[in-house]
Amino acid sequence: MPTTKPAPSAREQELLERAYEYSLTHGLAELSLRPLATAIGSSPRVLLFLFGSKDGLIRALLARARADELSLLQRLRYDEQPGLEVIGMELWRWLSAPERRPLMNLWVEAYGRSLVSPDGPWGDYARSTVADWLELLKASQPDAESKHARARRTALLALLRGALLDLLATGDLDRTSKAVESYLSR
Repeated sequence: MPTTKPAPSAREQELLERAYEYSLTHGLAELSLRPLATAIGSSPRVLLFLFGSKDGLIRALLARARADELSLLQRLRYDEQPGLEVIGMELWRWLSAPERRPLMNLWVEAYGRSLVSPDGPWGDYARSTVADWLELLKASQPDAESKHARARRTALLALLRGALLDLLATGDLDRTSKAVESYLSR
């Protein structure tokens, strides 16, 4: 009989939130339990007890980051189909907002690690985020099942992610925003 993990305790949830805030500033690639535990008011033993292992903690942190992403996707769902251009601009505004830079840096780190370490705690992160975003874009298209619609949403997703990488590398919001706007206004 499969076992399900019990709901997290208040302490586990509190430490996860603190660790998530820490990871937004420090990243996950070089995560060390001792400095993390000190920074969030815990101990490495408690973190290992609550999350099972360092990989378990990373998985929990990635799930927490993905929850932020999925929350956005839920907010952007409409009763009617506003069109790919409208959703694309809303996504870009959300992705490019200065207050989201730490989350976007974490996303890039997790996405890249997922590609080079698919068996590690990063596992399926890249593939699942692509599927999530494509599903949202699909919902904005009246002809969603056509080959043309699939190509357009794939191109938009590639543009948004490429512009995001460029923005994170250069900080040039004006130039990257104009590129996204130019593509969407065609």
